[in-house]
Amino acid sequence: MENLKSTDREMENIFKMENLKSNDAEVYDILQKELKRQQDNIELIASENLSSKSILEAQGSVFTNKYAEGYPGKRYYGGCQFADEIESLAIQRAKKTFNAKFANVQPHAGTQANFSVFFALLSPGDTILGLNLSQGGHLTHGSPVSVCGKWFNAISYNVDENGFVKYDEIEKLAKEHKPKLIISGGSAYSRIWNWQKINDIAKSVGAYHLSDIAHYAGLIAADLYPSPLEYADVVTATTHKTLAGGRGGFVLTNNEEIIKKINSAVFPGTQGGPLMHSIAAKAVTFGQTLKPEFKIYQKQVLSNAKKLSEVLSQNGIKIITGGTDSHMFLADLRPLNVKGNTAQEILEAAGITLNKNSIPYDTQKPSVTSGIRIGSPAVTARGMKENEMAQIAQSIIKVLKDIDNRKNVSDVKIEMSKLCGAFPIY
Repeated sequence: MENLKSTDREMENIFKMENLKSNDAEVYDILQKELKRQQDNIELIASENLSSKSILEAQGSVFTNKYAEGYPGKRYYGGCQFADEIESLAIQRAKKTFNAKFANVQPHAGTQANFSVFFALLSPGDTILGLNLSQGGHLTHGSPVSVCGKWFNAISYNVDENGFVKYDEIEKLAKEHKPKLIISGGSAYSRIWNWQKINDIAKSVGAYHLSDIAHYAGLIAADLYPSPLEYADVVTATTHKTLAGGRGGFVLTNNEEIIKKINSAVFPGTQGGPLMHSIAAKAVTFGQTLKPEFKIYQKQVLSNAKKLSEVLSQNGIKIITGGTDSHMFLADLRPLNVKGNTAQEILEAAGITLNKNSIPYDTQKPSVTSGIRIGSPAVTARGMKENEMAQIAQSIIKVLKDIDNRKNVSDVKIEMSKLCGAFPIY
C-alpha cells in the first residue's frame, strides 16, 4: 500500500512540474541557446521570420491538449465548442485578409496544403506542370524526390538565362502534355508572377490552376504584390514566412465546389486531428494582418530587400533577374569564385544566417550550389531599415571577397552582434 502511495505521489509530482527549467533542464538549455542564436545573429533566410510573443503564446497554449477531428459544428469529439470558436475566427480572418470566399486553415504546413489540393483535384498518374525546383520552384511542384513527383507525371517549366519565368514555354508544354494541374509560385523567384497569363494557359487546356503564394502571402495581404485569387482556382500558402505568424499552412479559393473537395481532402483525406494550438496561432496571425501596422511592416520588408540587392549588386555580386519585386532574391557567387555552401558556412561564422541555393542552370550539386538566397522579413521584424541593410550587405561583401581572412569574419561577427543588440528581440 505504501509503495502504491509513493508511486501516486511520484506521478503527481511529474504533472505538477510546470516549469520547463526545473522539469527538463536539458531541453531548457537547448532552448536558451537557440534564443541567444536568434538574438545575436542576423537572420536572412527568406522563409524564416520572427513571431510575436502573442503568437508564441497561442502556439504553446492549452489548445495543445485538444483533439478536434472534423470542422466547426461537425466534430468527432466532444468538448469542441471553443475549438470551433478559434477555428471559425481563423477562417473569417483569413478570408478577410485575402478577400477570399472560402478558407481551410487546418493544413499543418505548406506541403500539406499542396498535397490536399492534389488529393482533391487529381488522380495518381495525372500530369502536373510546375516550376523546376532547381530554378526557383518547390519540392511539391513536381520534384522527382517528392510524393508529387512519384505519384504524378510531373513536367517542369523553366526560367530564361536572366532568371525570368518563360511563359511561352509554359504554354508550349501545356499544349503538348495537357496537364490536369498547372502550378504557379515558387520558393526562390523574386519577381512578380503573371497569374492571369498562367490561368489563361491553364484554361486553354482544361487544367486547374494552383497558385502557391507561401512566400508572397504577407506582401499580398498588404496589397504590395498582386493577388492570384482573381485568377487561380485554388491558392495555398504558409503563415510563418512573410506573414510572420505561427508555423502552418492554409488553402484559399473562391469556388464553392473546390472548397468542399479541399475540406474532404484535408480531413479525412490527408490529415487526422488538426493542430488546434497552431490554428489558434493562425487566428492571431490573420488578426495581425488586418492592423495598419502590418502594411507598414511589409512596405519596409520590400524596401529592405531592394536595398540589400542594390548594395550587393553595386559591389560585384550578381543578382538573378537584376533585382527583386518581393522580400527575397538569389545572388550568383560565380563572379567571386565562391560556392554557395562555402558562403553559407563562412557567413554563419560571421553572424549572418542565410541558405545556399541553386541558381538557374547551376552546374553545381544542390548540396554545393553556385548561389545564396537572401530575404528581409526577419531583420525587418527587428525594426531594421535601409541603413542597416546597407551595413549588412557591406559585411557580406567584406567576408565573401576575402573568405580566407579570419580577422574579417571575427570583425563582422562583432559588428553584427552589436547591430543585433541595437535591435533586440524577446
